[in-house]
Amino acid sequence: MKLTRYRPGPAMMVSAAFIGPGTVTACTLAGANFGFALIWALAFATIATIILQSIAVRVSLVSRMGLAEAMMQTVTSPLLKWLAAALLIAALVLGNAAYEAGNITGALLGLEALNPDLSSNRSIVICVIALLAIAVILLSKPRWIERILIAIVLFMCLSFLLTFVITRPNIPAILNGFIPTIPEGGLLTAIALIGTTIVPYNLFLHAASVRQRWGENDLPEAQTDSACSIGLGGLISIIILATAATSLFGSGKEISSAVDMAQQLSPLFGIFAAWTLGAGLFAAGLSSAITAPLATGYIVQEIFGKTDAASSRTPFRVGALLVILSGTFGALLNYKPVEIIFVSQIANGLLLPIIAFFLIRLANNDALLGRHVNDWKANIVGAVILAVTGMLGIRLIARAIGWWP
Repeated sequence: MKLTRYRPGPAMMVSAAFIGPGTVTACTLAGANFGFALIWALAFATIATIILQSIAVRVSLVSRMGLAEAMMQTVTSPLLKWLAAALLIAALVLGNAAYEAGNITGALLGLEALNPDLSSNRSIVICVIALLAIAVILLSKPRWIERILIAIVLFMCLSFLLTFVITRPNIPAILNGFIPTIPEGGLLTAIALIGTTIVPYNLFLHAASVRQRWGENDLPEAQTDSACSIGLGGLISIIILATAATSLFGSGKEISSAVDMAQQLSPLFGIFAAWTLGAGLFAAGLSSAITAPLATGYIVQEIFGKTDAASSRTPFRVGALLVILSGTFGALLNYKPVEIIFVSQIANGLLLPIIAFFLIRLANNDALLGRHVNDWKANIVGAVILAVTGMLGIRLIARAIGWWP
């Protein structure tokens, strides 16, 4: 078997996307409330993300189409095709607009953790963050955006890793967290951790970005990029959870966000720990503030424009700008983002099995992929992912309506 040298590539954008304020919040709450018990959920979600994103990469490189474009091509009925387009826009485009408010606010909270005086100029800072996202997306070439996001992810990794080391975590306790258990009251959080990692819009973002860089013959390199880059993202999530568990679990303090954790770290481990955590939160918010509209632009472009034409940039710009502007407006309204972000991650976890089902259906399309269709082993793995995420979602709904204790 030929080994493929790893070079960070488009898959780093997937890590940049899912390690946003939602992930930082969900991991912080998981560690603060349940200790290390839910690390397994992040491990499962990371492996599942690698598998699903690898399928999206394969579909894109072999078919030479984006994921939304491939889905539309496989629907023969015009009515069903427009219904599918409406579903994609409603579930992903509007959802990303809601996420963007949390992304921008998360970046703001990270800056406020570094400098509390910025709270008096919240509106100005929010607008600056939004303008920065617009500039990166609309004024940069795709490879520049990729490199910017790689740099942000590496900075984020360093920030959270330094915070983790400062708190002196219990390594045996971390290893025990990989044993699957759901503590009392931990179901919602487990689903949130899965939902915040396996993000449906990342499938579309990744598929569109790899096609701009690689061809079918580069599939091994693209798959290596997926495994390494997304694995790094999963490691960062586990580090955040473990940091919260070490510093906050059992403390009796009420924690609602990573900013609360930063405030608690300062008296325990010094101001440097709070600074590194704040820097990581800012990087998480900024990276997701860039990737959410970027993915939306690709989805709109694939549905309403020809991806190989110069005119396709118009629907791309419209989709991306719509998400940034609506997210900015939401952030300026000064809603508390924590509850919205957490509920969004739960909803994401429930939506995931539906999107994954259609992705695996594409992966078994002989006309689309030829010799690259799923084999029986890949389909078994896909079925396991669908079963686990589906059962978690069903149990959540059943408990909500009182049918499950």
